[in-house]
Amino acid sequence: MIPRKSLYPSFKVLIVDDEEPFIRSLSIALERSAGINNLTRCQDSREVMGILAQGGFGLVLLDLNMPWLSGDKLLSSIIEEHPEVGVIIISGINQIEPAVRCMKLGAYDYFVKTNEEDRLVLGVNRAIQMVEMSKEHKEIRSRLLHDRLENPEAFEEILTGDKAMRAVFQYLESVAKSAMPILITGESGVGKELFAHTAHRLSGVEGPLVSINVAGLDDNVFSDTLFGHAPGAFTSAHGVRKGMVEQAAQGTLFLDEIGDLSVTSQVKLLRLIQNGEYYPLGNDRPKRMNARIVVATNQDLDKKQAKGEFRKDLYYRLCAHHVHIPPLRERKGDIPLLLNHFLGEAADALGKKRPTYPRELETLLANYPFPGNVRELQAMAHDAVSTHKAKMLSLDAFKRKIGSMTLPAHDHDARDVPEDESVFVSSKSLPSVHDVTDLLVTEAMKRADGNQSIASRLIGISQPALSKRLKKMKQGD
Repeated sequence: MIPRKSLYPSFKVLIVDDEEPFIRSLSIALERSAGINNLTRCQDSREVMGILAQGGFGLVLLDLNMPWLSGDKLLSSIIEEHPEVGVIIISGINQIEPAVRCMKLGAYDYFVKTNEEDRLVLGVNRAIQMVEMSKEHKEIRSRLLHDRLENPEAFEEILTGDKAMRAVFQYLESVAKSAMPILITGESGVGKELFAHTAHRLSGVEGPLVSINVAGLDDNVFSDTLFGHAPGAFTSAHGVRKGMVEQAAQGTLFLDEIGDLSVTSQVKLLRLIQNGEYYPLGNDRPKRMNARIVVATNQDLDKKQAKGEFRKDLYYRLCAHHVHIPPLRERKGDIPLLLNHFLGEAADALGKKRPTYPRELETLLANYPFPGNVRELQAMAHDAVSTHKAKMLSLDAFKRKIGSMTLPAHDHDARDVPEDESVFVSSKSLPSVHDVTDLLVTEAMKRADGNQSIASRLIGISQPALSKRLKKMKQGD
């Protein structure tokens, strides 16, 4: 008996036909060619509605011509009583009129019983994906509407109090059980691997999480790593090697840095996702993939597509579910939470007492754009704890790491303003240099919470120069 967790799809597929040999043949074809094994069989059309009433069904493969109740009548009943269940008509009649009638009633697709087995399997697989997407969208809307997480413990490793991050959690929880790939994007250091581990835990699969960083792998190494090889496949292949796809059976295959994958390797990955089959090197018999795929990148795949460096068809396959992690500078409220965690983590690792830190530290960090994101903050905290000796943590270690905050902050802001736009309003006269300087100093002091040392770093001048300017402004007032 197949373990419950290895069933695909997540919902049941009901096959209804009065001919038992056809049901058996179709069941074998669906499992062999597409891994579809969550099947329920029914030869008596009078039992269909009772079976569906038990729940858990997402798709019905329905014969049109049967004794007792015809497929037409059953189709109308299913659409009326179970509108969430998709229906594919499979008929022995190759006529347009019945097909048009069934499509008007609400059937998802119509196939004729022929020897075109591959076409039928592709149609069923396509319908399964549509039903899965529909269910996931409903689940996402429900979770966002009620602002809930069913499995908050799965996110314990990701420290945040940010609303945007919570929305990402809700989305990931909604799509984690899907058999479709999940694409995780975000800048370097935001924690994409943590999200991949979380997606694996939420998926409920019984197999392992197998991770591969594909950056720098040439095509041959990529193929051997993913698909494995048979003895004699190449000179040094003395035995059988199981590829990562096989090692991830019943689990999750996580491909990190997918944006660095060569175009040749992209083609092989696309075929794996499309067909669910792969060939170990030196073996002419295909193996079926029995793992879900999660990929991650810190690169802009849209730009890589425009340059011809990433295939569009692969991108559309991978982003069936897209999880984007916001950078740390867009969720500054998380900085104190993360800082306290990393300081405690560093103190435990170094066998030191957890240090306290001055209030100015949070202000200093809140005004830094963190190009390295959470990973950079962690490194700062560990470095500061490793060198501190007094009870109060010194700001010097953080200031050394940060350096001048003017250039990084300016670079980030410049990306937000299009080249043909201005920070000034064209309908108003330009302010004087004196006025602009006063405005800049005022804003810096506001962001620095009145701390002159931090404010001077924000605008790239010395603290004495800032102090002198503030005195002039006060005298002017």
